[in-house]
Amino acid sequence: MDFFKKTLDPGIALALIAFFDIFLFLIVGAWTVGGGETMITGLVAKLFIGDAINNIPFWQLVFTPDAGYWKIYISLGMFFGAVVGAVASKEFFIRFPRRLSEWIMITIGGLMMGVGIRLAFVCNVSTFFGLTPQLNLGGYLSVIGIIAGAWVGSIIYKKSLGM
Repeated sequence: MDFFKKTLDPGIALALIAFFDIFLFLIVGAWTVGGGETMITGLVAKLFIGDAINNIPFWQLVFTPDAGYWKIYISLGMFFGAVVGAVASKEFFIRFPRRLSEWIMITIGGLMMGVGIRLAFVCNVSTFFGLTPQLNLGGYLSVIGIIAGAWVGSIIYKKSLGM
């Protein structure tokens, strides 16, 4: 378990990511994590509201909920891998915001990220590791938006803390 106790060299990490990105592209084509997470959301919604989901055009025109959608398993695999890595490195902690204002900011930020993913039809992972290395203008515009959003969000958060 010493592997999880030290930081991997960034050059080696990037080379591994590039290798697996090429391998994945050759095997299954282009991928986005947002598609898998969207499908998981649709399946959970279908579980709770049943056939009423058919009244929402998005779930009929864009994504018809299907448990066999392969991108779901990439999203679940990344989540599982992140949890295993955090637990193995003894860096896993469950934290909850202490103030209602933090819950509100987290909710608004999450909703804005969700809207951004739907508008761009990409996610931050596929943007950084897929579109940007391919010199895709959409990738660079997404990265600029992600950085700008993180910067503005951090300023708002600091002001809410009185810093």
